[in-house]
Amino acid sequence: MTKVLIVDDEQDIVAFMKDSLQDQGYDVLTAYNSEEALKFLTDEIDLIILDVMMPGMDGFELCERIRSNIDCPIIFLSAKTSIEDRINGLLVGGDDYLVKPFSMRELHARIIAHLRHDQRKARKAAKHLYFGNLTIDLDGYSIFYQQEKITFTTKEFELIKLLALHAGQVFSREQIYEKIWGYDAEGDSSTVTEHIKKIRAKLASVSKDQSYIATVWGVGYKWEKQ
Repeated sequence: MTKVLIVDDEQDIVAFMKDSLQDQGYDVLTAYNSEEALKFLTDEIDLIILDVMMPGMDGFELCERIRSNIDCPIIFLSAKTSIEDRINGLLVGGDDYLVKPFSMRELHARIIAHLRHDQRKARKAAKHLYFGNLTIDLDGYSIFYQQEKITFTTKEFELIKLLALHAGQVFSREQIYEKIWGYDAEGDSSTVTEHIKKIRAKLASVSKDQSYIATVWGVGYKWEKQ
């Protein structure tokens, strides 16, 4: 579950944001000043919503203090509307700046955008994917179960890579076919079914107690999160 930390000294605003984000499925932590916020930074935080004007250490100072250790997106909230304040927020390490009063729909949209950007960066930086004893070497087009290499064709590997990079996301047979074989390829989505069967058989030959590709009946396939 995505973990969001809200840091703001206005308790009504914190309660409002917390309820709204929890309704959207986020795990929400709250702090009412920078000192309280520092206690949470040992947790795996996915995104921080940070007020600027707080008693004691303000949001800009907190951002500067934590940025060398915290790489997650930081969205500033502030009643300060000047260009200088917005620029300062970005220069001290913030990723976004939203002026109070604000729309929760806009805040939620910005949260989604920043988390999506972080996920893209992580996927791009990844060289290997690990699922229990299964290791996928993205650059080497190789897959190992423990130390044993499993031989896949290029198309089989590309299909595995597509699903594994988006673990938990369901793809229809048509979507998979278009992404792996292309719009102009000769064939149809039944090709995907045959490739899935072969992939499952090869995986089952080394890992009899673990299923990696799940069928979502009437929809398609997904790589199971470990």
